[in-house]
Amino acid sequence: MPDARARYDIPELAPLWRVLWERFSSGRVVSSVRLRGLEPDQGAALADLLGLDRLPGADASVSVRALDEALGPATGLTAKEVAELIVGRLENRAETRLAATNARAELWAWLDEHPVVRAEPALVGWVAGIRRGGLIDGSTARTRKVIGQALSVLAALPSDGRPLSTLAGDVCDDTHALDDGTRASSLVLKALAAIHGEAPPQNAEERRACWERAGVECDALSTSVLTAGFRPNGADPLSVTMRTWTDAGHAAVVTLAQLRDFGPLSGATVVHVVENPAIVAMATARFRAQCPPLVTTSGWPNSAVIHLLRQLAEAGAQVRYHGDFDGEGVRIAAHVVARTGAQLWAMSAADYLAAVRPGRPDPGSITDAPWDPELSEAMRERRATVSEEHVAEQLLTDLTAFRGPPC
Repeated sequence: MPDARARYDIPELAPLWRVLWERFSSGRVVSSVRLRGLEPDQGAALADLLGLDRLPGADASVSVRALDEALGPATGLTAKEVAELIVGRLENRAETRLAATNARAELWAWLDEHPVVRAEPALVGWVAGIRRGGLIDGSTARTRKVIGQALSVLAALPSDGRPLSTLAGDVCDDTHALDDGTRASSLVLKALAAIHGEAPPQNAEERRACWERAGVECDALSTSVLTAGFRPNGADPLSVTMRTWTDAGHAAVVTLAQLRDFGPLSGATVVHVVENPAIVAMATARFRAQCPPLVTTSGWPNSAVIHLLRQLAEAGAQVRYHGDFDGEGVRIAAHVVARTGAQLWAMSAADYLAAVRPGRPDPGSITDAPWDPELSEAMRERRATVSEEHVAEQLLTDLTAFRGPPC
Protein backbone atom coordinates (compact mmCIF):
# COMPACT_ATOMS: atom_id res chain seq x y z
CA MET A 1 0.00 0.00 0.00
CA PRO A 2 2.65 2.59 0.93
CA ASP A 3 4.60 1.66 -2.23
CA ALA A 4 1.53 2.17 -4.40
CA ARG A 5 0.84 5.55 -2.87
CA ALA A 6 4.45 6.69 -3.14
CA ARG A 7 4.59 5.56 -6.75
CA TYR A 8 1.27 6.93 -8.04
CA ASP A 9 0.38 9.85 -5.76
CA ILE A 10 2.21 12.37 -7.92
CA PRO A 11 0.97 15.73 -9.28
CA GLU A 12 1.11 14.53 -12.91
CA LEU A 13 -1.44 11.76 -12.24
CA ALA A 14 -3.63 13.81 -9.89
CA PRO A 15 -6.21 14.64 -12.65
CA LEU A 16 -6.62 10.93 -13.39
CA TRP A 17 -7.26 9.93 -9.77
CA ARG A 18 -9.66 12.86 -9.22
CA VAL A 19 -11.75 12.03 -12.28
CA LEU A 20 -11.81 8.35 -11.35
CA TRP A 21 -12.84 9.18 -7.77
CA GLU A 22 -15.66 11.43 -8.96
CA ARG A 23 -16.99 8.83 -11.39
CA PHE A 24 -16.75 5.91 -8.96
CA SER A 25 -18.47 8.03 -6.28
CA SER A 26 -21.51 8.35 -8.55
CA GLY A 27 -22.48 4.80 -7.60
CA ARG A 28 -22.80 3.82 -11.25
CA VAL A 29 -20.75 1.34 -13.31
CA VAL A 30 -17.66 3.06 -14.76
CA SER A 31 -15.99 1.62 -17.85
CA SER A 32 -13.94 4.64 -18.91
CA VAL A 33 -13.20 8.23 -17.94
CA ARG A 34 -12.48 11.32 -20.00
CA LEU A 35 -9.52 13.56 -19.17
CA ARG A 36 -9.45 17.06 -20.62
CA GLY A 37 -6.75 19.69 -20.93
CA LEU A 38 -3.80 17.43 -20.09
CA GLU A 39 -0.43 19.12 -19.89
CA PRO A 40 2.49 17.37 -21.66
CA ASP A 41 3.97 16.08 -18.37
CA GLN A 42 0.55 14.73 -17.36
CA GLY A 43 0.17 13.01 -20.74
CA ALA A 44 3.63 11.51 -20.35
CA ALA A 45 2.83 10.17 -16.87
CA LEU A 46 -0.39 8.61 -18.18
CA ALA A 47 1.43 7.02 -21.12
CA ASP A 48 4.05 5.64 -18.75
CA LEU A 49 1.38 4.20 -16.45
CA LEU A 50 -0.47 2.50 -19.29
CA GLY A 51 2.64 1.50 -21.27
CA LEU A 52 1.54 3.48 -24.36
CA ASP A 53 3.93 3.84 -27.29
CA ARG A 54 2.88 7.41 -27.87
CA LEU A 55 1.63 10.32 -25.78
CA PRO A 56 -2.10 10.92 -25.55
CA GLY A 57 -3.55 14.23 -26.66
CA ALA A 58 -4.77 17.02 -24.41
CA ASP A 59 -8.14 15.24 -24.23
CA ALA A 60 -7.96 11.51 -23.66
CA SER A 61 -10.34 8.67 -22.92
CA VAL A 62 -8.93 6.15 -20.45
CA SER A 63 -10.28 2.62 -20.10
CA VAL A 64 -10.79 1.44 -16.51
CA ARG A 65 -9.99 -2.10 -17.66
CA ALA A 66 -6.66 -0.92 -19.06
CA LEU A 67 -5.88 0.82 -15.77
CA ASP A 68 -6.77 -2.34 -13.81
CA GLU A 69 -4.46 -4.40 -16.04
CA ALA A 70 -1.63 -1.93 -15.55
CA LEU A 71 -2.06 -1.47 -11.79
CA GLY A 72 -2.89 -5.03 -10.81
CA PRO A 73 0.52 -6.69 -11.40
CA ALA A 74 2.35 -3.73 -9.86
CA THR A 75 0.19 -3.10 -6.79
CA GLY A 76 -2.42 -5.82 -6.46
CA LEU A 77 -5.00 -3.05 -6.54
CA THR A 78 -7.68 -1.97 -8.99
CA ALA A 79 -7.99 1.53 -10.41
CA LYS A 80 -10.93 2.10 -8.06
CA GLU A 81 -8.88 1.07 -5.03
CA VAL A 82 -5.92 3.25 -6.03
CA ALA A 83 -8.21 6.26 -6.55
CA GLU A 84 -9.68 5.71 -3.09
CA LEU A 85 -6.22 5.24 -1.57
CA ILE A 86 -4.94 8.53 -3.02
CA VAL A 87 -8.03 10.82 -2.98
CA GLY A 88 -9.93 9.41 -0.03
CA ARG A 89 -12.86 7.22 0.82
CA LEU A 90 -15.33 6.92 -2.03
CA GLU A 91 -18.83 8.32 -1.73
CA ASN A 92 -21.91 6.64 -3.15
CA ARG A 93 -23.98 9.49 -4.45
CA ALA A 94 -26.66 7.25 -5.92
CA GLU A 95 -27.12 5.62 -2.54
CA THR A 96 -27.05 9.01 -0.83
CA ARG A 97 -29.67 10.37 -3.21
CA LEU A 98 -31.88 7.33 -2.66
CA ALA A 99 -31.55 7.64 1.11
CA ALA A 100 -32.44 11.34 0.92
CA THR A 101 -35.46 10.58 -1.27
CA ASN A 102 -36.63 7.90 1.14
CA ALA A 103 -36.10 10.21 4.12
CA ARG A 104 -38.21 12.94 2.50
CA ALA A 105 -40.95 10.46 1.63
CA GLU A 106 -40.94 9.17 5.20
CA LEU A 107 -41.10 12.73 6.55
CA TRP A 108 -44.11 13.70 4.44
CA ALA A 109 -45.88 10.41 5.20
CA TRP A 110 -45.31 11.02 8.92
CA LEU A 111 -46.76 14.52 8.59
CA ASP A 112 -49.78 13.35 6.58
CA GLU A 113 -50.60 10.67 9.15
CA HIS A 114 -49.86 12.68 12.29
CA PRO A 115 -52.80 12.53 14.74
CA VAL A 116 -53.08 16.33 14.93
CA VAL A 117 -53.34 16.58 11.13
CA ARG A 118 -55.70 13.62 10.81
CA ALA A 119 -57.99 15.10 13.46
CA GLU A 120 -58.24 18.51 11.76
CA PRO A 121 -59.02 18.25 8.02
CA ALA A 122 -58.62 22.02 7.81
CA LEU A 123 -54.86 21.44 8.14
CA VAL A 124 -54.62 19.69 4.76
CA GLY A 125 -53.79 22.99 3.05
CA TRP A 126 -51.29 23.82 5.80
CA VAL A 127 -49.51 20.52 5.18
CA ALA A 128 -49.43 21.21 1.43
CA GLY A 129 -47.83 24.60 2.11
CA ILE A 130 -45.11 22.99 4.24
CA ARG A 131 -44.33 20.53 1.47
CA ARG A 132 -44.14 23.32 -1.11
CA GLY A 133 -41.68 25.13 1.14
CA GLY A 134 -39.34 22.12 1.06
CA LEU A 135 -36.82 21.07 3.65
CA ILE A 136 -35.49 23.51 6.21
CA ASP A 137 -31.79 24.05 5.53
CA GLY A 138 -32.00 20.99 3.24
CA SER A 139 -32.28 18.72 6.29
CA THR A 140 -35.07 16.21 6.91
CA ALA A 141 -34.02 15.92 10.57
CA ARG A 142 -34.16 19.69 11.08
CA THR A 143 -37.48 19.92 9.25
CA ARG A 144 -39.02 17.11 11.28
CA LYS A 145 -37.86 18.70 14.53
CA VAL A 146 -39.45 22.08 13.74
CA ILE A 147 -42.68 20.56 12.40
CA GLY A 148 -42.79 18.26 15.42
CA GLN A 149 -42.52 21.26 17.75
CA ALA A 150 -45.37 23.00 15.91
CA LEU A 151 -47.58 19.90 16.06
CA SER A 152 -46.88 19.43 19.78
CA VAL A 153 -47.87 23.05 20.42
CA LEU A 154 -51.07 22.65 18.39
CA ALA A 155 -51.95 19.55 20.41
CA ALA A 156 -51.52 21.61 23.62
CA LEU A 157 -53.81 24.43 22.44
CA PRO A 158 -55.90 26.15 23.51
CA SER A 159 -53.71 26.93 26.47
CA ASP A 160 -54.81 28.03 29.91
CA GLY A 161 -53.49 31.58 29.83
CA ARG A 162 -49.81 30.68 30.20
CA PRO A 163 -47.26 33.14 28.75
CA LEU A 164 -45.89 32.18 25.35
CA SER A 165 -42.41 31.53 26.73
CA THR A 166 -43.83 29.22 29.40
CA LEU A 167 -45.81 27.28 26.79
CA ALA A 168 -42.68 27.00 24.64
CA GLY A 169 -40.66 25.74 27.59
CA ASP A 170 -43.29 23.23 28.64
CA VAL A 171 -43.94 21.83 25.16
CA CYS A 172 -40.70 22.41 23.23
CA ASP A 173 -38.12 22.37 26.04
CA ASP A 174 -36.99 25.77 24.79
CA THR A 175 -38.52 28.99 26.12
CA HIS A 176 -37.54 30.80 22.91
CA ALA A 177 -38.89 28.18 20.45
CA LEU A 178 -42.07 30.22 19.85
CA ASP A 179 -40.51 33.68 19.83
CA ASP A 180 -41.85 35.97 17.13
CA GLY A 181 -40.23 35.10 13.81
CA THR A 182 -39.14 31.56 14.64
CA ARG A 183 -40.07 28.82 12.20
CA ALA A 184 -42.08 26.90 14.80
CA SER A 185 -44.03 30.03 15.75
CA SER A 186 -44.78 30.79 12.10
CA LEU A 187 -45.99 27.22 11.47
CA VAL A 188 -48.29 27.26 14.52
CA LEU A 189 -49.83 30.61 13.60
CA LYS A 190 -50.42 29.49 10.00
CA ALA A 191 -52.03 26.28 11.30
CA LEU A 192 -54.33 28.22 13.63
CA ALA A 193 -55.33 30.47 10.74
CA ALA A 194 -56.06 27.41 8.58
CA ILE A 195 -58.19 25.83 11.32
CA HIS A 196 -60.22 29.03 11.64
CA GLY A 197 -60.46 29.53 7.89
CA GLU A 198 -58.61 32.86 8.03
CA ALA A 199 -55.56 34.43 6.42
CA PRO A 200 -52.35 34.05 8.45
CA PRO A 201 -51.57 37.03 10.74
CA GLN A 202 -49.49 39.65 8.97
CA ASN A 203 -48.19 41.86 11.78
CA ALA A 204 -47.26 41.76 15.45
CA GLU A 205 -50.71 42.86 16.60
CA GLU A 206 -52.47 40.15 14.59
CA ARG A 207 -50.00 37.52 15.82
CA ARG A 208 -50.64 38.51 19.45
CA ALA A 209 -54.39 38.31 18.86
CA CYS A 210 -54.02 34.86 17.30
CA TRP A 211 -52.03 33.59 20.28
CA GLU A 212 -54.52 35.09 22.73
CA ARG A 213 -57.41 33.46 20.89
CA ALA A 214 -55.61 30.16 21.46
CA GLY A 215 -55.45 30.83 25.20
CA VAL A 216 -51.86 32.05 25.34
CA GLU A 217 -51.35 35.05 27.63
CA CYS A 218 -55.11 35.56 27.65
CA ASP A 219 -57.09 37.23 30.43
CA ALA A 220 -58.27 34.40 32.68
CA LEU A 221 -61.04 36.62 34.08
CA SER A 222 -62.59 37.80 30.81
CA THR A 223 -62.17 34.42 29.08
CA SER A 224 -65.39 32.64 30.01
CA VAL A 225 -67.86 29.92 29.04
CA LEU A 226 -71.67 29.98 29.13
CA THR A 227 -73.23 26.95 30.83
CA ALA A 228 -76.60 25.77 32.09
CA GLY A 229 -78.05 22.88 34.08
CA PHE A 230 -74.96 22.00 36.12
CA ARG A 231 -75.27 20.73 39.68
CA PRO A 232 -71.69 19.97 40.77
CA ASN A 233 -71.27 17.94 43.93
CA GLY A 234 -68.63 20.13 45.56
CA ALA A 235 -68.96 22.64 48.38
CA ASP A 236 -66.57 25.13 46.73
CA PRO A 237 -67.84 28.58 45.65
CA LEU A 238 -68.09 27.62 41.97
CA SER A 239 -70.11 24.45 42.60
CA VAL A 240 -72.46 26.26 45.00
CA THR A 241 -72.96 29.14 42.57
CA MET A 242 -73.68 26.85 39.59
CA ARG A 243 -76.23 24.84 41.59
CA THR A 244 -77.91 28.07 42.68
CA TRP A 245 -78.30 29.34 39.12
CA THR A 246 -79.51 25.94 37.90
CA ASP A 247 -82.13 25.80 40.67
CA ALA A 248 -83.25 29.27 39.60
CA GLY A 249 -83.59 28.12 35.98
CA HIS A 250 -80.81 30.35 34.71
CA ALA A 251 -77.58 29.94 32.80
CA ALA A 252 -74.21 30.64 34.40
CA VAL A 253 -71.07 32.28 33.04
CA VAL A 254 -67.88 30.65 34.34
CA THR A 255 -64.43 32.18 33.91
CA LEU A 256 -61.22 30.37 33.08
CA ALA A 257 -59.80 31.51 36.41
CA GLN A 258 -62.72 29.90 38.28
CA LEU A 259 -62.29 26.64 36.39
CA ARG A 260 -58.60 26.56 37.17
CA ASP A 261 -59.10 27.31 40.86
CA PHE A 262 -62.20 25.19 41.60
CA GLY A 263 -62.47 22.58 38.83
CA PRO A 264 -63.00 19.94 37.83
CA LEU A 265 -66.79 19.98 38.13
CA SER A 266 -68.15 16.64 39.26
CA GLY A 267 -71.54 15.00 39.09
CA ALA A 268 -72.56 15.30 35.43
CA THR A 269 -72.66 12.00 33.52
CA VAL A 270 -73.73 13.40 30.13
CA VAL A 271 -73.02 16.94 28.93
CA HIS A 272 -74.37 18.38 25.69
CA VAL A 273 -72.41 21.06 23.88
CA VAL A 274 -73.82 23.42 21.25
CA GLU A 275 -72.22 26.01 19.03
CA ASN A 276 -74.81 28.77 19.51
CA PRO A 277 -75.86 30.45 22.79
CA ALA A 278 -79.43 30.71 21.43
CA ILE A 279 -79.88 26.97 22.02
CA VAL A 280 -78.92 27.40 25.69
CA ALA A 281 -81.42 30.25 25.98
CA MET A 282 -84.17 28.06 24.48
CA ALA A 283 -83.26 25.15 26.75
CA THR A 284 -83.35 27.19 29.96
CA ALA A 285 -86.64 28.76 28.90
CA ARG A 286 -88.20 25.34 28.29
CA PHE A 287 -86.69 23.24 31.07
CA ARG A 288 -86.06 25.90 33.71
CA ALA A 289 -84.63 24.23 36.84
CA GLN A 290 -84.65 20.83 35.10
CA CYS A 291 -82.35 21.95 32.29
CA PRO A 292 -79.81 19.19 31.52
CA PRO A 293 -76.09 20.10 31.64
CA LEU A 294 -75.34 22.31 28.64
CA VAL A 295 -72.28 24.18 27.39
CA THR A 296 -72.04 26.53 24.41
CA THR A 297 -68.84 27.20 22.52
CA SER A 298 -70.27 30.52 21.27
CA GLY A 299 -68.72 29.87 17.86
CA TRP A 300 -65.06 28.97 17.98
CA PRO A 301 -64.33 27.65 21.49
CA ASN A 302 -61.98 29.68 23.62
CA SER A 303 -59.61 28.27 26.22
CA ALA A 304 -62.28 28.34 28.96
CA VAL A 305 -64.61 26.17 26.85
CA ILE A 306 -61.94 23.60 26.01
CA HIS A 307 -60.64 23.62 29.58
CA LEU A 308 -64.14 22.86 30.93
CA LEU A 309 -64.86 20.13 28.38
CA ARG A 310 -61.52 18.45 29.07
CA GLN A 311 -62.22 18.57 32.80
CA LEU A 312 -65.65 17.02 32.30
CA ALA A 313 -64.29 14.25 30.08
CA GLU A 314 -61.50 13.49 32.54
CA ALA A 315 -64.10 13.31 35.33
CA GLY A 316 -65.92 10.60 33.38
CA ALA A 317 -68.70 12.60 31.74
CA GLN A 318 -69.86 11.76 28.22
CA VAL A 319 -69.49 14.95 26.17
CA ARG A 320 -71.77 15.23 23.09
CA TYR A 321 -71.35 18.04 20.55
CA HIS A 322 -73.65 19.63 17.98
CA GLY A 323 -72.98 22.63 15.73
CA ASP A 324 -74.07 24.36 12.55
CA PHE A 325 -74.05 22.47 9.27
CA ASP A 326 -71.82 24.88 7.36
CA GLY A 327 -68.14 25.02 6.47
CA GLU A 328 -67.10 26.71 9.68
CA GLY A 329 -69.40 24.51 11.75
CA VAL A 330 -67.72 21.37 10.43
CA ARG A 331 -64.29 22.82 11.25
CA ILE A 332 -65.42 23.79 14.76
CA ALA A 333 -66.87 20.31 15.34
CA ALA A 334 -63.65 18.64 14.19
CA HIS A 335 -61.68 20.99 16.44
CA VAL A 336 -63.81 20.26 19.52
CA VAL A 337 -63.60 16.50 18.93
CA ALA A 338 -59.83 16.69 18.41
CA ARG A 339 -59.24 18.78 21.51
CA THR A 340 -61.67 17.16 23.95
CA GLY A 341 -62.59 13.70 22.65
CA ALA A 342 -66.26 14.71 22.44
CA GLN A 343 -68.76 12.55 20.54
CA LEU A 344 -70.87 14.00 17.74
CA TRP A 345 -74.57 14.53 18.43
CA ALA A 346 -77.04 14.61 15.53
CA MET A 347 -74.33 15.64 13.05
CA SER A 348 -74.38 12.86 10.47
CA ALA A 349 -75.08 13.11 6.75
CA ALA A 350 -78.55 11.68 7.45
CA ASP A 351 -79.22 14.44 10.01
CA TYR A 352 -78.17 17.09 7.50
CA LEU A 353 -80.22 15.69 4.64
CA ALA A 354 -83.30 15.43 6.87
CA ALA A 355 -83.05 19.12 7.78
CA VAL A 356 -81.69 20.84 4.66
CA ARG A 357 -84.05 23.02 2.62
CA PRO A 358 -83.56 24.87 -0.68
CA GLY A 359 -82.75 28.54 -0.46
CA ARG A 360 -80.66 28.36 2.72
CA PRO A 361 -77.37 30.33 2.77
CA ASP A 362 -74.31 28.84 1.06
CA PRO A 363 -72.20 26.90 3.59
CA GLY A 364 -68.91 28.32 2.34
CA SER A 365 -65.68 26.35 2.15
CA ILE A 366 -66.28 22.80 3.39
CA THR A 367 -63.53 20.59 4.74
CA ASP A 368 -63.95 16.86 5.23
CA ALA A 369 -65.85 15.72 8.32
CA PRO A 370 -63.63 13.05 9.96
CA TRP A 371 -66.59 11.40 11.66
CA ASP A 372 -68.73 11.06 8.49
CA PRO A 373 -67.17 11.60 5.02
CA GLU A 374 -70.64 11.45 3.48
CA LEU A 375 -71.64 14.59 5.40
CA SER A 376 -69.14 16.80 3.59
CA GLU A 377 -70.13 15.26 0.25
CA ALA A 378 -73.81 15.98 0.94
CA MET A 379 -73.07 19.58 1.95
CA ARG A 380 -70.99 20.19 -1.17
CA GLU A 381 -73.79 18.77 -3.30
CA ARG A 382 -76.66 20.69 -1.67
CA ARG A 383 -74.71 23.92 -1.08
CA ALA A 384 -77.00 24.92 1.77
CA THR A 385 -76.47 25.70 5.45
CA VAL A 386 -78.49 24.22 8.30
CA SER A 387 -78.01 26.30 11.43
CA GLU A 388 -78.67 24.99 14.92
CA GLU A 389 -81.65 27.33 15.25
CA HIS A 390 -83.32 25.50 12.34
CA VAL A 391 -83.08 22.17 14.18
CA ALA A 392 -83.59 23.59 17.67
CA GLU A 393 -86.81 21.67 18.25
CA GLN A 394 -85.13 18.36 17.47
CA LEU A 395 -82.22 19.22 19.80
CA LEU A 396 -84.56 20.22 22.63
CA THR A 397 -86.54 17.02 22.15
CA ASP A 398 -83.33 15.02 22.42
CA LEU A 399 -82.44 16.89 25.62
CA THR A 400 -85.73 15.99 27.24
CA ALA A 401 -84.40 12.55 28.13
CA PHE A 402 -81.56 14.17 30.10
CA ARG A 403 -83.58 16.61 32.22
CA GLY A 404 -82.52 17.11 35.80
CA PRO A 405 -84.59 16.25 38.87
CA PRO A 406 -87.59 18.45 39.71
CA CYS A 407 -86.91 21.07 42.35
